[in-house]
Amino acid sequence: MFGPSSLVDFEMLKKDIKRHEDNLKFLKSEANRLDESILDLQVTLGKYHSTNTPQKATKNGGSRNEEETTEQILKQEITAAAMFCQIKTQHATLLSNLPLTKDVLGVVATLARVDNDNLNRLLSEYLGLETMLALVCRSFEGVKALEKYDGEGKINSSAGLHGLAYSIGRKINGRFLVICLEDLRPYIGGFIADDPQKKLVLSKPKLPDGSSPTGFLDFAVNMINLDNGNLYCITAKGHGLRETLFYALFSHLQVYRTRTEMLLALPCITHGALSLDGGMIKRNGVFALGNRTDVEVKFPVISSRCLPADYTKIEDAVRMLKWEQGNIAEDMRREQSLLDKAKAQLMGESKT
Repeated sequence: MFGPSSLVDFEMLKKDIKRHEDNLKFLKSEANRLDESILDLQVTLGKYHSTNTPQKATKNGGSRNEEETTEQILKQEITAAAMFCQIKTQHATLLSNLPLTKDVLGVVATLARVDNDNLNRLLSEYLGLETMLALVCRSFEGVKALEKYDGEGKINSSAGLHGLAYSIGRKINGRFLVICLEDLRPYIGGFIADDPQKKLVLSKPKLPDGSSPTGFLDFAVNMINLDNGNLYCITAKGHGLRETLFYALFSHLQVYRTRTEMLLALPCITHGALSLDGGMIKRNGVFALGNRTDVEVKFPVISSRCLPADYTKIEDAVRMLKWEQGNIAEDMRREQSLLDKAKAQLMGESKT
């Protein structure tokens, strides 16, 4: 028997369950609508890419486009980056639907472009091959999904990224880096006003006498270029790749015109420096001497092709829809949790 107060609680729980179920139904319909809208816009963007010839790469180390960067990654056959790029190239639909990889944004080398080959060589050498081949995940949950272990702490080769590699005839040897964006401390300053690339406002270096060092060009983090989709809303807190990934990789790394000018600026170099003629200071007190090392995997160089007038607008629309999609997914998880809790309470009431 239910007492009067128990009946009231029972009815309130039933109403709560109905409300959460209705909310979930609405959110699911909104999620489906967003999926369809995003797909339509991506088809439009895909038509542009299929009807425009990409910039050709020269065999003697000239300008590199996105395709050549991918080809160079694929040559690193036993790496996680190569396996990921192979699936992305040949099985893009599979990759986007797999819970294992849907949190992976890509390989570091594919997530930015640079203005010229010389700067490309410098930045790629500074980061090194291991970092250029690192996978980038939005969240720690995504990182955990990439590798599974047995009861003894050994890697389960039939699960996670290792299992996926085996399914396409590849094997991942050795360690590989995975960078988790949500665990990085983002840049918390402002952005340069009206800059379409959202470059960071960083205090220009000053010598002890207050003067600016001769030959200073910019900070490396502001000398890379990002696609519009990577400028905004990559993380759950709305940060883009410049203030998370690339700020973590480059920090306040300074770029100078010549090695001589770079060395004269030592008193105001706090996080390392590069010079266009090959000078490199990895960090305070650590100098990289000798000849340049040409890292095989480099960033793509910006193409000279022109984008149609509405291309950027379409990319922005996709980005905003994906941001809204993420918010709805979070709302659905919250509503499902509340629904499960209310049902559990109802079951408890019915047994008393």
